[in-house]
Amino acid sequence: MFAVIKTGGRQYRVVPNDVLEIGKIAGDVGTIVQLGEVLVVGGDTPVLGAPTVAGATVAAEVLQHKRGPKVIAFKKRRRKNSRRKRGYRDEITVLRITEILTDNAKPSIGPRPKREKVIPAPVDGDDEAPKAVKKKAPAKKTVAKKAAAKPAAKKAEKKPAAKKAAAKGKTDKK
Repeated sequence: MFAVIKTGGRQYRVVPNDVLEIGKIAGDVGTIVQLGEVLVVGGDTPVLGAPTVAGATVAAEVLQHKRGPKVIAFKKRRRKNSRRKRGYRDEITVLRITEILTDNAKPSIGPRPKREKVIPAPVDGDDEAPKAVKKKAPAKKTVAKKAAAKPAAKKAEKKPAAKKAAAKGKTDKK
């Protein structure tokens, strides 16, 4: 059985146990929310809504609230020394579809229980659980700088630059 739901101006085809990201909706993490705008309920006998299916809802568990990827809006007017950079991130809710309900039924499946962290049991003979060993960062090696042997600078005798003749053998006679 599947359903097509509408939320946040978008339509999604969902089946039970689907995980999807939609625009932010009200609801705490771990609670069950009902999505009421069901456009199609499919299965053996599909039911089309006009515009929605009467008495049909989709129950979903809120897994997480998070923010989407950064979208950057950059505008530039060439040769005008004008530019504007704005960015934003959408607010997203992650849902797991628990069941598709028809005929004004109430959700029968509750939120899944949270997993508990498993702590290793102490080994016989040790009174405490093993502690995490911190690794030390390797010491930075200092590189010895070799003193570059500077050769004795020889004074090169520079010949004075000869002045060019103004006219290179030409005279100002007219």
